Amino acid sequence: MAQATLKAILFDMDDTLIDWSQREWNTYRQDHLELVYNYVNADVHPLAAPDDFYETVSQLFNEAWTAGYQGSRAPHVGSIMAQALQNMGVPADRIDHDAMLKAYNWGPVKGVVVFPDALEVLPIISAANIKTAIVTNSAQPMWMRDIELRAYGLLDHFIDCRLSAADVGYLKPHRAIFEAALNCLNVQPDEAIFVGDNPEADIAGAQSMGMRAVLRIIPSREVTDREILDKANIVPDGTIDTLHDLLALLDNWYPGWRIAPQP
Repeated sequence: MAQATLKAILFDMDDTLIDWSQREWNTYRQDHLELVYNYVNADVHPLAAPDDFYETVSQLFNEAWTAGYQGSRAPHVGSIMAQALQNMGVPADRIDHDAMLKAYNWGPVKGVVVFPDALEVLPIISAANIKTAIVTNSAQPMWMRDIELRAYGLLDHFIDCRLSAADVGYLKPHRAIFEAALNCLNVQPDEAIFVGDNPEADIAGAQSMGMRAVLRIIPSREVTDREILDKANIVPDGTIDTLHDLLALLDNWYPGWRIAPQP
């Protein structure tokens, strides 16, 4: 049976393309929740103390992620903040989701940087006319994550397809988000590979769709991730320490892939 032609590479975003190992997330989230609190308190409806809002949002986030991992339904930052406001007495019909998300003023998180190898390897993939996509288990809608991609110099490498779980409604490894990505790219599973850092969400999820899946090893999690692989009997089609290693895998699997097809 002939090997299918490589037409697309799908990438996870966090800890695959951008490095969250030095993030300052808790401070960032509270600072931006303060912006939402100030907007609502001044322009929409009077609120109790800011700490009540922060604690309510945090609790709802924890509950949403726990439920999401159990049932694959994706959390959505807008829905969570809206629920927190309703719990604090704000009438649902007074909550403008778009205005609230704009007030949140999402952007790059302090300490988070792009992996240098992403900026080095993605142009090589683009030069070969390989389609690319981002498929992220994010609670933020994709338009918010695009702000980061633009700041990190990655957005122009993903003009074909970018999907957030918050928009699709399902988290990886659920089939729905992978199907949405393949449909977005108009490719078959055996014409695409997936690259990610999560053994269950990225590797098992992509393989269940019939895609090859490549695991990016994160040094700080290597022991834990290998335990997950062994326990769940997940075998990546390839493992890489850097995206440069991905090129060697592609050379082996798809000889000649670097030669861009003639129009």
